[in-house]
Amino acid sequence: MTIARDAAPGVREAEAALSAARDHLLGLQSPEGWWKGELQTNVTMDAEDLLLREFLGVRTAEDTAGAARWIRSQQRADGTWATFHGGPGDLSTTVEAYVALRLAGDPPEAPHMRAAAAFAREAGGVEATRVFTRIWLALFGQWPWDDLPVLPPEMILLPPWFPLNVYDWACWARQTIVPLTIVSAHRPVRPLPFGIAELRTGRRPGHGRRTGWDAAFDALDRALHRYGRRPVPWLRRAALRRAAEWVVARQEADGSWGGIQPPWVYSLIALHLEGRGLDDPVVRRGLEGLERFTIRDGNGRRLEACQSPVWDTALAVGALLDAGVPARHPAVDRAATWLLGEEITVTGDWAVRRPALPPGGWAFEFDNDGYPDIDDTAEVILALRRTGRADARPAIARGLRWMAGMASRDGGFAAFDADNTRALCTRLPFCDFGAVIDPPSADVTAHVVEALAAEGHARSPVVRRAVLWLLRAQEPDGSWFGRWGANHVYGTGAVLPALLAAGVRPGAACVRRGAAWLRAHQNPDGGWGEDLRSYRDPRWIGQGASTASQTAWALIGLLAADGRSPAVERGVRWLTGHQRPDGTWDEPHFTGTGFPGDFYINYHLYRLVFPVGALGRYLRAGEDAPP
Repeated sequence: MTIARDAAPGVREAEAALSAARDHLLGLQSPEGWWKGELQTNVTMDAEDLLLREFLGVRTAEDTAGAARWIRSQQRADGTWATFHGGPGDLSTTVEAYVALRLAGDPPEAPHMRAAAAFAREAGGVEATRVFTRIWLALFGQWPWDDLPVLPPEMILLPPWFPLNVYDWACWARQTIVPLTIVSAHRPVRPLPFGIAELRTGRRPGHGRRTGWDAAFDALDRALHRYGRRPVPWLRRAALRRAAEWVVARQEADGSWGGIQPPWVYSLIALHLEGRGLDDPVVRRGLEGLERFTIRDGNGRRLEACQSPVWDTALAVGALLDAGVPARHPAVDRAATWLLGEEITVTGDWAVRRPALPPGGWAFEFDNDGYPDIDDTAEVILALRRTGRADARPAIARGLRWMAGMASRDGGFAAFDADNTRALCTRLPFCDFGAVIDPPSADVTAHVVEALAAEGHARSPVVRRAVLWLLRAQEPDGSWFGRWGANHVYGTGAVLPALLAAGVRPGAACVRRGAAWLRAHQNPDGGWGEDLRSYRDPRWIGQGASTASQTAWALIGLLAADGRSPAVERGVRWLTGHQRPDGTWDEPHFTGTGFPGDFYINYHLYRLVFPVGALGRYLRAGEDAPP
């Protein structure tokens, strides 16, 4: 259904909103050509940074004061810290923040500390925190190593075909697990000048009666504890040496590991335990590289868990082109040149499962050549092809070849690896936090389908299998799950344009059901929102305060399926009515997903780049409508 341009009451407002938003977005481009919004997460990044520096002996008063100021500013009225804006208090996050503030000198009797400690005890105390939190506590003598699951470094010696080898883990988990096996073998303790008895309940953690695989892995963990007390000396030495070599080989040019915080901090600790001092080039680059991820402002000092310049730049280029910016506009041209320079031409861990596949594609970060990802590659291809630059064609061709070659056996696409679906490692007692495997997801598969279809491959076997995967993945209610964005609004908004690009008829049942789900979950105010609690509680699916990014996702999906429908008109009015004077939108809510159910992201550019794209597509749909 379409509405003629002169019949739509919001066109003039949409044009004005788009003009302001487009100009604001253009003004954020770096001289080098990239865009990068802040990637905001939770205060565990800052707490763990202080604990890392304490462990290595490099914590300064200035860093401590700045981080503590930021951590205090994020504490809620009930004394807790959450993993996302407006979410419930989180025990592990609160405990880590509390310990960091004790490190900064905050006394336990201070009102904000007493409130945090009271919540921690009520929620089960340190005994009920996740394994990662208790590992940090063990490093400082606040938790016994004997009461943690064992990660033997001998894992690094397992061949890729053997169960529980390191390549069974998702790339982000793999890069974290390998250095943690070194830490687990050394079991270091660097005592703190204080205790945390006020966070304890005295109750030991229990799991009740466990059966099946859970009981089997509990038995395996007990056996590994026994082995860890008396390992085979030569085998342990060989495993530690191989694990350390594996870690060093995967350090990126900027000093990071994978461009993300967890493997970065644990790799530094592991290499330090293996005898590399602070003057060692690898350790020095690692510590210096953290500075690029550090933000200092009036709120204090905080760390980004990751940075997203390639992703942000590809999305910004696509949005600007949707908004009518010419393909050879200087800003688009600079961005395209920068993106071409970021192409990855070396192999990484992905080649373990696809050894014959030539390299190609793009990563998420400034420096992450070891781990290009399929999602970024799809979005970069979609952006570059629209610039019309002849010099982009070879890179696009290499990216297409690599991206298509990363299809999993079931036809779907994951973020970093192919066929990373062995669920056995998820049963380990260690795995109580975050996704540890990387199976195909609807949003990534949709972006791949859209990119391949745009390049003329809609009828290829790869696309046909991917479309069938998407059809199988559609939820009974008509929506699609969103792995990397919150949540079903993101997944559904991504899949609908992809299906239509691949040649699925607008009247097909899958399209009609997906569009109907979006219309049914539009808020009374005209916008869309989905709370991150939807990952754990189905009652929140499609429910939440309206946000600019989620409203734009829904609009993009509905515009592809319906054109200018009444629901679209209401959504556009929500965007135009909530725009700030500077052309952007307020969005304190987190709408990005790191680990469903555990770790979330507020991409600060989402609130701008997606509305620009949605408003541009809305106005273009009106121009294409019959008079």
